[in-house]
Amino acid sequence: MRGTFSAAAALLVNGASALPSYSYSPHTKIEAPTPAAPYYVSLGPRPYYLINNMTEGPLKKKLQSCENGPFAISSWSIGHRGGSVLQFPEETEEATFAGARMGAGVLECDVAFTSDLGLVCRHSQCDLHTTTNILLRPELARKCTVPFTPANRTSPANALCCTSDITTAEYKSLCGKQDGFNASAVNVRDYQSGTAKWRTELYDQCGTVQTLDGYIKLVNALPGYRNFTPELKTPPAQVPMPFKGYTQEQYARDLVNAFIKNGIDPSRVWLQSFLPADVFQWIKEFPVFGKQAVYLDEAGETPATLVTAIARLPSLKARGVNIVAPPIPYLLRAGGPNNDTIVPAAYGLAAKAAGLDIITWSFERSAPFAQIGASEYYYAPLVNLTNKFDGRLFEVIDVLAQQVGVVGLFSDWSAAVTYYANCLNVQGPNSAKYQAIKA
Repeated sequence: MRGTFSAAAALLVNGASALPSYSYSPHTKIEAPTPAAPYYVSLGPRPYYLINNMTEGPLKKKLQSCENGPFAISSWSIGHRGGSVLQFPEETEEATFAGARMGAGVLECDVAFTSDLGLVCRHSQCDLHTTTNILLRPELARKCTVPFTPANRTSPANALCCTSDITTAEYKSLCGKQDGFNASAVNVRDYQSGTAKWRTELYDQCGTVQTLDGYIKLVNALPGYRNFTPELKTPPAQVPMPFKGYTQEQYARDLVNAFIKNGIDPSRVWLQSFLPADVFQWIKEFPVFGKQAVYLDEAGETPATLVTAIARLPSLKARGVNIVAPPIPYLLRAGGPNNDTIVPAAYGLAAKAAGLDIITWSFERSAPFAQIGASEYYYAPLVNLTNKFDGRLFEVIDVLAQQVGVVGLFSDWSAAVTYYANCLNVQGPNSAKYQAIKA
């Protein structure tokens, strides 16, 4: 999916288990709970900050009534790129642990491939130059598809480094960092900067990058029983398929086989892709996995194409797709006599009418709500609200949950979504429902 945080109130989750031993070196040492320790969901101050920032009304009063919990893991709360990338480097073990600690019941790994066809967690096949320290590693930087060139009077700094430029072993030696770059940089060290001011580099201390296999083992070992949502990334034009004979079909097949090899029950896996062909392949070749495969729908980026995307929804259902995942702007719009009410948009109504469940992305991916402007993507239909303040983010969640009826919400900082799901007793995607559907 396209390219907001805390830590304080700790509340007990029932049914906790302990993490087995797991190797994290040579990166940051992560301490697993001891066998006798209970596992807590820690939401921190951000949900309370957002609630205090709300206008008075029934929703605020309801949310305030839940301030002391108890809070438990929620499968409605989906950790985007790990679930804590407002502050932690995305797609890293640290981000996954932080998202899990904030109660995300489903955790994401975006899947790309390396030059030796290993599967790794990276939001884009070609983002290593902005999300890792690869440019500070001369022996690896020289392998990049587009080596670093400094900014000059006529051109910005440039680089393009892909997972397919390096081996799996080389990838695992990298450090994850906050996604960003400095376009005016004249050297690689300055190019590493560029983090949005509303994010933080506090935890950029060599984030531990993940392979798909490592992610599966980590999430499977987390206390409290978590589920998986791997996204098969579409290779960009710079990595034409087949890649060294590696086809898109085999790539999609290898993703599923990684879960089979690790003995993961299909009911715990929510495969994702932006390519309908990938979803149709999973439905045909791996029908038990395919029943709850998620089609990431980004086909409605203009008013005209949105109409086409909506019209296509019944045919997707007819092909065996049960879940669609459009971005938030497809599902919400500003309404009311004063243009100050958040209401459902046409896509969600049409998806429900077609018998499709909806997951959406990505909450708290953007700047503070009061700062959103014309270039905003995730809250684009809401930029003209007459009143914009951070407390309205809980209104966004509430409309998505109660009026659109989404069965899961991706978030870059899982605390607020977990808080809402617990307080309003919103349930996540029902795997039993999909597994009962006849193939």
